[in-house]
Amino acid sequence: MGERRIAHLAAPRSGDPESSNADCMQRRCARRYAFSPDMESGKRCSMDLRSAWLATRQWVPFTLRTMAYGTVSLTLGPLTPQRSASLWAMRRWCQASARGLDIEIQASGLENVPPGVFVYCSNHQSLLDILALGAVLPGDFKWAAKRSLMKIPFLGWHLRLAGHVPVDRTVGSRAAVEAISRFEAVLKSGKPLLVFPEGTRSEDGILRQFKNGGFYAAVRAGVPVVPVAIDGTHLLMKKGALDTGDGTLRIVRVRVGAPIAVRLDGREGARVNDLRERAHAAVSELLRSIGGRVEPPAGAAAASEAPASGARTEQASG
Repeated sequence: MGERRIAHLAAPRSGDPESSNADCMQRRCARRYAFSPDMESGKRCSMDLRSAWLATRQWVPFTLRTMAYGTVSLTLGPLTPQRSASLWAMRRWCQASARGLDIEIQASGLENVPPGVFVYCSNHQSLLDILALGAVLPGDFKWAAKRSLMKIPFLGWHLRLAGHVPVDRTVGSRAAVEAISRFEAVLKSGKPLLVFPEGTRSEDGILRQFKNGGFYAAVRAGVPVVPVAIDGTHLLMKKGALDTGDGTLRIVRVRVGAPIAVRLDGREGARVNDLRERAHAAVSELLRSIGGRVEPPAGAAAASEAPASGARTEQASG
């Protein structure tokens, strides 16, 4: 499958070759973070002037870009059929932001994306996943985004206007039922949905077990799940980091797999579990194929076979 380059890759520094060992790459990248948790002492490193400059250089243009494309979405979106101006603004915002952060996105398997309605199911490594997936995945899909993102000026306003789905972190039957109901509404409206079924970002990039919410919606709507794997964003921006590093590790890989059909026979809970397990296996295989890592099965906690009222929901970023 061919790869499509979306943004320019910053040249690596001489004398600092990339290691083929993923752990070594992660440790090396972690040392470059301007502001990240100190895992041993529980304290945070202080920001120096260089760190402040890196954060300013990256996020001031990002903020201005967000305001500009957000304005296009808010003003022209309601005036165009199917809010096509909002979709255009989102796509251009993702692509321009990736270029502005010196990120190259290599996408493959896009021919596997079916027409019509389906659920994208992706692993989740970083806030930058939104930029990478939004830049390359086809379709007017709607994100399952945590509710706090909806409060961000311009970005949150666009998310609400364009019909993306707010999801609460609240654990409990009411929050789960409400989230699944919103997912179903998106699918019934004829739009694809994108979920991150791990429920939050993986701090080390390792794929975790999946939660049930998005799979209940797929089973009830009778639509396929399209597995997606993304790798590399956790090396650029971890939880707690204020910038995306110094530009030496900039490749993000995205691979799309074949659609997974919903089983038509059996109880709903069993069908959801079956779909979740097949989706997890597919994303695992895709992730390994692009150099990512998967949690060992022996250490994995099995997701419960609870009905929808007890299901826990997933967010677009954790």
